[in-house]
Amino acid sequence: MKKLYTYEKIVITAASAVLLAFASCLPAQSAGNNLIIKGSTTVLPIAQIAAEEFMDKNPKTTISVQGGGSGVGIASLIDKTADIADSSRKMKAGEIAKAKASGVNPYENVIAVDGIAVVVHPSNPVNNLTREQIKAIYTGKISSWSELGGKKAKIVVVSRDTSSGTFESFYELALDKEKVRPDALTTASNQAGAQIVGQTPGAIAYVGLGYITPKVKAIEVNGIKCTEQNILNDKYPLSRPLFMYTDGVPAGSVKRFIDFVKGEEGRTLIREAGFIPPKGKK
Repeated sequence: MKKLYTYEKIVITAASAVLLAFASCLPAQSAGNNLIIKGSTTVLPIAQIAAEEFMDKNPKTTISVQGGGSGVGIASLIDKTADIADSSRKMKAGEIAKAKASGVNPYENVIAVDGIAVVVHPSNPVNNLTREQIKAIYTGKISSWSELGGKKAKIVVVSRDTSSGTFESFYELALDKEKVRPDALTTASNQAGAQIVGQTPGAIAYVGLGYITPKVKAIEVNGIKCTEQNILNDKYPLSRPLFMYTDGVPAGSVKRFIDFVKGEEGRTLIREAGFIPPKGKK
C-alpha cells in the first residue's frame, strides 16, 4: 500500500537531533555523514521514504529532508546549505552560472519520471480537457465549467508559487509561458493544491503523480490519461523528469544515498511513493 507523507514532515532520527541542528548551521559539505536535502515538494515523498530506509540501513548517517520548492533547493545547493537539491525541473542557465561563480558544479541526477496531473473534485462531470482548454482556464479566458460541458459553476483556479518546479513545468508545457490569471489561488505545495480541490467542488489544480488520491479526480489531457504507461511512452503531454542535483559527481555519503535511490530498492520506494522509476535503468 502506498504511504502518504506530509509536506511539513522532516526526516530525522531522534538520537541525532541535537547534532543535526548544529550541522545544519554549517556549510553542507562540513556535516560529514549528516546529509541535508532541500527542494521540490514533488520529489519530497521520494526523498523522505528513501531517507528513512537509508538511515535504517546506515545508522551512522542522518538525513534531514525539507521541502520549500525546487527554487529553494537549488538556491540551497548554490549557497552550500544543502548537499542535495530536489528539483522537478531542470536548472536554469542563470542558476548554473551563479552556482559555478560560487564554486559549485551542479550535477544532474535523474531519479524518477512524473506526470503533472490536472485534478478536479470527484463530483465534477468533466473528465477530459484539451491542453488549449487548460491554458484558457489558467489564463482567464474560461471562467465557468458550463463552457466545458460541466455544471454552471465558477472555476476556482489553483496554481503554485513561482519557486515551484511544478509551476515552471506547467507554465511551459500547458500555458506556453503565458501569465496565470490574477485571481488564481497560489499554494506552496502539491499537497495543499490537492487538498483545496478535494474540498472545493469547482476547483482545478495540477499536482505531481504521487499526489493523486481518491479525494481528487485526475482528468484526461487531450484524451490521454495520466498513467505510468502513457508517461513512459511520451504520450501524456504534461510529463517531466525529476532530479536530485549535487555539487559535482556524487561522492562519499551523497553518492551512497544517490546510488541507493537509483538502485533496485530505491526504484521500489519510488513506486511506493507514487512515482515512476526512469525507463531503462535497473
